[in-house]
Amino acid sequence: MDMQFEITSLKLFSPLYYSSDGATDPFSYSEGDGEKLFCFELEETAAGTFQPDRATFPGSLLFCGKAADSSAAGGNAGDSELPAGNYLFAQKREVLSRESIITMAMEIQQEGLWQRQPLGRKLYLRYLFEDGCPVTQLFRSCN
Repeated sequence: MDMQFEITSLKLFSPLYYSSDGATDPFSYSEGDGEKLFCFELEETAAGTFQPDRATFPGSLLFCGKAADSSAAGGNAGDSELPAGNYLFAQKREVLSRESIITMAMEIQQEGLWQRQPLGRKLYLRYLFEDGCPVTQLFRSCN
């Protein structure tokens, strides 16, 4: 599998809302699952090093959500969110394996540290379908 992807800075102006989902395996996704968001929290030491132990990635799963109905509750439906803010972002137009997601997350971290960006400890994994294709996205907050 070709793991070429671009890491870019992304400013998310409005949060994306998700409703809690009972999914427990963030690395098992299929087309019928709809848009999903998983939020992880990296261990403090792993979150700030250039060569973190792969075993510590992607961290502890904090929540899983399915895309919320934005027409409900004034557009703020859902009990989880991908907050508005600045992110380092990467995506691949396919459903990635756990190992490929970890590789992408580590490369985002290395890029952020190389740029001397203060990185947050939360890592967001988002799956969606776009133009008939599955997409795997990673977001890591930065300032």
